[in-house]
Amino acid sequence: MRSKTYNKKKILIVFLCAVFIILFLMGRLVYLMVFDAEYYQEKAEALHEREREIKAARGEIIDASGNILATNRTVCTISVIHSQVTDPEEVITALSQALDMEEASVREKVEKVSALERIKTNVDKEIGDRIREMNLNGVKVDEDFKRYYPYDELASTVLGFTGGDNQGIIGLEVKYEEYLKGQNGRILTTTDARGIELKGVAEDRVEPVPGNTLRITLDYNVQMYAQQMAEKVMEEKQADAVSVLLMNPQNGEIIAMVNVPEFNLNDPFTLNTGEDTSGLSEEEKQDKLNQMWRNRCINDTYEPGSTFKIITASACLEEGVVSLDDTFQCPGYRIVEDRKIRCHKVGGHGQETFVEGVQNSCNPVFMDIGLRLGADKFYDYYEKFGLLNLTGVDLPGEAGTIMHKKEDIGTVELATMTFGQSFQITPIQLASTVSSIINGGVRVTPHIGKSVISSDGKTEEVLEAEKRDRILSEKVSGQMRELLEGVVREGSGKNGAVEGYRIGGKTATSQTLPRSANKYISSFLGFAPADNPQILGMCIIYNPQGIYYGGTIAAPVMREIFENVLPYLGIEKE
Repeated sequence: MRSKTYNKKKILIVFLCAVFIILFLMGRLVYLMVFDAEYYQEKAEALHEREREIKAARGEIIDASGNILATNRTVCTISVIHSQVTDPEEVITALSQALDMEEASVREKVEKVSALERIKTNVDKEIGDRIREMNLNGVKVDEDFKRYYPYDELASTVLGFTGGDNQGIIGLEVKYEEYLKGQNGRILTTTDARGIELKGVAEDRVEPVPGNTLRITLDYNVQMYAQQMAEKVMEEKQADAVSVLLMNPQNGEIIAMVNVPEFNLNDPFTLNTGEDTSGLSEEEKQDKLNQMWRNRCINDTYEPGSTFKIITASACLEEGVVSLDDTFQCPGYRIVEDRKIRCHKVGGHGQETFVEGVQNSCNPVFMDIGLRLGADKFYDYYEKFGLLNLTGVDLPGEAGTIMHKKEDIGTVELATMTFGQSFQITPIQLASTVSSIINGGVRVTPHIGKSVISSDGKTEEVLEAEKRDRILSEKVSGQMRELLEGVVREGSGKNGAVEGYRIGGKTATSQTLPRSANKYISSFLGFAPADNPQILGMCIIYNPQGIYYGGTIAAPVMREIFENVLPYLGIEKE
């Protein structure tokens, strides 16, 4: 009796447990089927859908006149779907031959168990079409886009280039990535449990959205001519490099920016020197590529030399510590503390007015007026003119000024700074500051982006440069235009004169560090017309061989550029 009672209890407990488990399972099933149905439906669809990306066409880059400087070419991406390959050996043989790839490399990818394995990207469309016609099971040929630059080396350091996934790497390509990149589309196909696509089931296709077109301020014709002139002088003077910069001083629009030697944008990972890189480490090769890609106009600083006298003269005239008819004595040097700082004319210029001192590019004159201004005021004007900040140019990697701390500027440092030594700035900074000095005294922001245009031709956005404050009075600005016109008409910049045009400008010859290396940078900065500047140009020659004076070798380059560019821009002779 007792045993029967015990067994009944045991059976009851087992029964109740079974009922509880069944009720729990039923509740769980209801929850999954009703409340969590959407989640599992999505999971099921994911298992039976395969997604392939459709690359969006990257937006073009066009110059101010509409010439295409960067566009796209149709290429193909070849992929395999492991579960759909019925004859692996046939696929391996066919793809290795068509794509000119090692059979072992193709085999590794084909035999890899994955939903989608890329064999090769950026395949010519003709080859892609040929592979598509082979009808190889499991092989997919998707059309893609590859960036193409119609003019190879033109404005290479400005335009920049893209990487394997068509993303911007340097230059405008990376600066305006958000406008140019577009939005990728996708293809969704339905598969069975084995991952094989079901025939007769429609594809779900989301079309890609192409990127916007970027219109820039560069002019193809001006850029091409400036580059040819830079290459010519680089070869003649056996120089390390030459930079040419042309911009509108009224609004900061950059018309041309040249850095030779340029590199081939369609082959940006091959050194432009033709150097064999097989013996270099990856780090060494990358360093050389980084140097090749540098835009010296904005990425590199240098001692500007005598072109900086434009800024010294402007500050001193604005502060009233010098007037145009002040007279000076130049014996060929000045003794500053314990230093003998020489003029470029060993015998000296003798007695001269301030106007003549500017025309003669006389160092003692500028040391004198700089000492009158004083270190504190000089530094304040340096800051006021924007030289301690970046220009804000719309290109990546702009370098900042290398300058003494205010408290470290002694008499010797001040004396050398007045004629552009003992500190460093970028060419774009000098061009922007001089533009503001000659345009009436308003600081400009140099820029290349002009507008963003949608794929249907509508202007989506006008890329306006930042508006800046006045930094100089109109009176002093007018005086500086007259002084600099005198430099070209009667002074050290005579080789920059262009018949029929009023040209203003300043030459410079600076020595690089260390001084013992005896390497020089020759430059000329000019603008026209002198009374109402519409274009400002700079030519900088790095380490020329033989004669290295800026007035002798850099000024003629800018003269030839102006002779051709001024009529092209519609600036008439007087």
